Amino acid sequence: MMALMNKMKTEKLETVETARKSSMLLEFCRRLIKSGSAKLGLFLMLFIILACVIGPYLSPYDINWRDATLMRAGPSAEHWLGCDTLGRDMLTRLLYGGQYSLLMGLLSAVIGSLLGIAVGLVAGYFGGMTETLIMRFMDVWSALPGMLLCILVSAAMGNGFGATVLALTIGSIPGVARMTRGQVLSERSREYIEAAESINCSKLSIMFKHLLPNVIQPSIVITTMSVGSTINMAASLSYIGLGIQPPSPEWGAMLADGKGYIMSDPHLIAVPGIAIALTVFAINLLGDGLRDALDPKLRG
Repeated sequence: MMALMNKMKTEKLETVETARKSSMLLEFCRRLIKSGSAKLGLFLMLFIILACVIGPYLSPYDINWRDATLMRAGPSAEHWLGCDTLGRDMLTRLLYGGQYSLLMGLLSAVIGSLLGIAVGLVAGYFGGMTETLIMRFMDVWSALPGMLLCILVSAAMGNGFGATVLALTIGSIPGVARMTRGQVLSERSREYIEAAESINCSKLSIMFKHLLPNVIQPSIVITTMSVGSTINMAASLSYIGLGIQPPSPEWGAMLADGKGYIMSDPHLIAVPGIAIALTVFAINLLGDGLRDALDPKLRG
């Protein structure tokens, strides 16, 4: 009888919780639609993504097409953004390079956040010695400068797409883990967790079915914002020769290719530099809009 009453209590709590989450989702969508910064950021990101995905297939030039007579040529009717140091069309390479940069930023941020959320859930829910060991390890991990950690991993793993994604992912885990752990600590004593524990729900079920939906909101914002920082860091690694290597047209590699011609041919630096700045700007706008929509206290 007691078990049946606990089960009915849990089912009632889950029904109330489901209704609350549905109401919160509708409210979130309403606030997001009303946010000017979120709409602008989303529009810019969709434009950049579509351009990078579709643009290269519409270009009349191959990615490695070159004309020695057009080396470092400025913008023209045939080459809207000019040509690079080897006479290759800058617009075509910029759009191809965007596929590398966007994919690296997205993969690194998402994988790093998923791992950080899992670590934070374990630390926050189990507590005790488990929490102490995990968080002290996270403290040591985060004490290393992010860029230095990426350089060390890239130097150890070698160049290339996979190694760069791994290097960027490793640096993003501690921050998300710490934030998730703090959210779990505030939710762990709530009634719905006690009810789930009283009917012997598995620890994995409690963590991922009950706790995770209630602590993931800040992680969504930090993941969105970190995409921009990982794009910047990926470009930095390629710029110093540790990321994507030529002839692959990653934005940081394009910056490195034109760094010797800043004064004589500024378009070689301006084109990939503006692309990086505009992408990070759009992501930050979208992240700000998500933050405001998820937290009504931040609305102006």
